[in-house]
Amino acid sequence: MAEAEAEGGPWWLAVASSAQLTAGIAWYRRGYNGSGNPALMPVKAFFVASLFVGAGATAALVAVRAAGMRRVEDMKEAGESLRRWLGAPEKRGGSSGGGGRAPTATVA
Repeated sequence: MAEAEAEGGPWWLAVASSAQLTAGIAWYRRGYNGSGNPALMPVKAFFVASLFVGAGATAALVAVRAAGMRRVEDMKEAGESLRRWLGAPEKRGGSSGGGGRAPTATVA
């Protein structure tokens, strides 16, 4: 994986995203023309929707990788920078992930 990134980055992820998006558009345009088993239409719709979701997720991954974010710490730094830019208050509690939650009440 590191060798592929050093030689040109995750270009294959961009190709995969484009291929998924192209397949999704082709299947969507083809639609349901009355031939075949109408009971399979929900399966076909799920397949097309999963192609669009997969293409979006892959494109998001490519964008994150292209921005130079390789580790979780990089993402945390980007989040802190975004919060500062938006003027949001600093997170309380440390890095446990659930710092701002209120305790839940128990019913007797």
